[in-house]
Amino acid sequence: MDQPAKFRISQSPEGAIVALTGKWSGVGIDQAGRDLKRDLAGIGAFRLDLDEVDRMDTTGAYLLLRAAGGDMDLSSAKGRPEVLRLLELVSKAAKSRITERYPPRGFHEMTIRIGHGVIELRREFIDTMVFVGHLLVVLGRVVVRPQKVRWAACFSLAERAGLDAVPIVATTSFFIGAVVGLLGVNTLRRFGAEVFSVDLIGIAVLREFNIVIAAILLAGRSASAFAAEIGSMKMNQEIDAMRVLGIDPFEALVFPRFAALLLTVPLLTFVATLAGLFGGLLITWIVLGIGPAFFLQRILDNVGATHFWIGMSKAPVMAAVIAGIGCRQGLEVGGDVESLGRRVTAAVVHSTFAIIMIDAMFALLYMEMDL
Repeated sequence: MDQPAKFRISQSPEGAIVALTGKWSGVGIDQAGRDLKRDLAGIGAFRLDLDEVDRMDTTGAYLLLRAAGGDMDLSSAKGRPEVLRLLELVSKAAKSRITERYPPRGFHEMTIRIGHGVIELRREFIDTMVFVGHLLVVLGRVVVRPQKVRWAACFSLAERAGLDAVPIVATTSFFIGAVVGLLGVNTLRRFGAEVFSVDLIGIAVLREFNIVIAAILLAGRSASAFAAEIGSMKMNQEIDAMRVLGIDPFEALVFPRFAALLLTVPLLTFVATLAGLFGGLLITWIVLGIGPAFFLQRILDNVGATHFWIGMSKAPVMAAVIAGIGCRQGLEVGGDVESLGRRVTAAVVHSTFAIIMIDAMFALLYMEMDL
């Protein structure tokens, strides 16, 4: 049975020696610690002898350190290695001070957030380049071995992402064309140039609004769906299981969605063009009395097919961006539902931002080309 905690103080030619005996752990050693502190008062520096200590824990070590104050020399202490090591660790912990962290304010907080944003932007850029590189490798494999493509999945996704979106794209584009026509008529009427509202409708719908409206609707509809579908598979470890089976997730999941949008976005852009022109035609017919024949003839004579092909040329780029962002965000989902929600939201936001930015870049490019 362990002896209770005791100590004795003796003098030697080298100075005072404090020898501890018994069990310096557990409950009931606080009195021994108070007695030791009282007896050590005024002694000054001393050496420690722990050879006869049966057991010591952090409580006993802390009581010993508190009783000794700053006069104890651990380098000259005697005892078992584990006891000396414990005493050294408790001594370092007792001397350390807890630094209070105050939340940054003002300019400091702004610089921290900017720094985090720059680091996150760099990481996102690197991850995006890795994703694009992997996708290009898969596209190369498809060109070499097209028989490995899952065409059934491509056409099924094309139906869900494209054909099912025709009503909402047509309806939205119809109202956009009608609004553009109404604004054009009311604005140009002040100058007696109402007929030029037909040119305005043709250029706006054929060149910009057809592809932008279709792409933004697909960003909210298809990019979020792609991120949610792939993200849920990532949460359920289905993608890990595919890799174990030797199936490349890019070939099985990313490429079919990429191909589906490449097929359907030009079609949706054409549908949006027809709906937008019909909305503008209806407004000019009702307000100005311009018939469909005159409307279409003026579109052919004054607007031409150049603006139509300019709008259609943006469709493959928009399709690649929407599919790429949606699939990439889905592959970045972690193991929790919160991560899934964040990535689905990021897919919609990033796709919409990319669509607006790419459309602006195309506008500058065609302006420099005088088109």
